[in-house]
Amino acid sequence: MSTHATATFTIKSWEENPYNEMEGMPKLTRATVTKRLEGDIEGEGMSESLMVYGDEGSANFVSLERVVGRIGGRSGSFLLQGSGTYDKNTGIAKGIFIVVPSSGKGGLRGIRGEGSLLRRTRHLHP
Repeated sequence: MSTHATATFTIKSWEENPYNEMEGMPKLTRATVTKRLEGDIEGEGMSESLMVYGDEGSANFVSLERVVGRIGGRSGSFLLQGSGTYDKNTGIAKGIFIVVPSSGKGGLRGIRGEGSLLRRTRHLHP
């Protein structure tokens, strides 16, 4: 059975720090982000993202996120693997993700899928 679920998220916390800094090279950062999810997916997501910033402030990122919550009356957790971009000029972050195979636990055991995100933001936390 195939199900389509949508959710919005609110960022509860964002901690970002540079790593492997080298003069004249793109800025690399690691961010730990906690989100509140609402909609068809209710719960909390905790992600670790690695980002690279271009000279103009736009960024590319890869992430792993654990989601703990409820989908359609079933409670449990699962992992998302994602990648995407942030365009500083438009303030738009967009990306794609997959549910990591065999990561579903509890009532979400066996969950599969893929999705996308689109978020307009004032700025990505540098």
